[in-house]
Amino acid sequence: MLQKQNLAIDDIRVPVKRAKTLDPDKVEALATDILEHGQITPIRVRKDGDKFVLIEGYHRLEAMRALGEEAISAYIVHARLH
Repeated sequence: MLQKQNLAIDDIRVPVKRAKTLDPDKVEALATDILEHGQITPIRVRKDGDKFVLIEGYHRLEAMRALGEEAISAYIVHARLH
């Protein structure tokens, strides 16, 4: 079972392919929702050395960053290499 943890936003790297999919309007809408209700759905990351790589939740991550937050709620997924 996945356990929710708070991670430093600066410790999460966004893959280049994913970074190209950013929709500023979606980030703004999510930031507004997070201000009203808090972060409800954690993002998903995988461990990469001492830091993390984003798997899911890019717009939530950027919304939290836009709000000036330093940490975000995340699930750490233990991905296997093939």
